[in-house]
Amino acid sequence: MQLINPGLGIIFWMTLTFGIVVFILGKYAWPSILKGLKEREQSIQESLDAAKAAQEQMLRLKADNEKLLQEAKEERAAILADARKIKEKILEEAKEKATMQADQIVGQAKERIEHEKKAALTEIKNIIAEYSIEIAEKILREELKDKNKQKELVAKLLKETSLN
Repeated sequence: MQLINPGLGIIFWMTLTFGIVVFILGKYAWPSILKGLKEREQSIQESLDAAKAAQEQMLRLKADNEKLLQEAKEERAAILADARKIKEKILEEAKEKATMQADQIVGQAKERIEHEKKAALTEIKNIIAEYSIEIAEKILREELKDKNKQKELVAKLLKETSLN
């Protein structure tokens, strides 16, 4: 029962001991503990600030990356569009060049055909002329074997010549 109803002396000594302990703790321990807590709080706050700054920097970097990605996509699209235009231009130039070459080849072929045609006609005329001369010679030889026929032919030709 003594513990339930303590005596006045025990209360005094307990209060005095408690006061001394509080005084010693207040003089030596509390400043160190409070200093450590303050440093800890400061360290935590600095870490939070650094984390916030890092997060903001990450957001900026992410925005920059998205911007760069968008610019790269636009540049790629522009390059592809330019490549398509160049391809179409090259194809058009090739078609025009091929058409010009085809026209030139057709023109040369027509000229060659015309030249060959003229050469063939000239050759045919020459052959016909040779055959005509040969036939005329043979006919004249046959008809001019007789002296009377020769005289008649000469007279006839002279009459025709003077009439023209």
